Amino acid sequence: MEVTVVSGNQPYAVEIHGGPHAWHADEPVEAGGGDSGPNPKSLLLGSLGACMAITVCMYAARKQWPLQGVSVRLRLLDSGANGDGTGIDVQIDLAGELTAADRERLLHVANACPIHRLLTGHVDIFVALAGPARTASGETPA
Repeated sequence: MEVTVVSGNQPYAVEIHGGPHAWHADEPVEAGGGDSGPNPKSLLLGSLGACMAITVCMYAARKQWPLQGVSVRLRLLDSGANGDGTGIDVQIDLAGELTAADRERLLHVANACPIHRLLTGHVDIFVALAGPARTASGETPA
């Protein structure tokens, strides 16, 4: 899996491409952006919530449980002076005629989704400059 992010003509607006899909991100106006899309932290929360909801739906379908829908609300907690959060509060609403045991199992399944495991596990991130230096016009300096 690979995702490419490219800056655009507007300050802080970026286009994100992954496979056949494209979406965008931006910063809010008060941070100097144009608020044309979600900011990176919202995208992260959305990724976690989407993974939880999809994983729960897949599990319930496999078990043929009467799950009618999932709603996941996520909130970044304890923002410090630099705006970095120290936790994520997640509230999951399960619609359908499920037993208490089914609901508890689906909560466990949500906590085992791939993005949750990625965020709570050890992650190495290797950052390097790609290719030769280029000017804003795309030319390689002499």
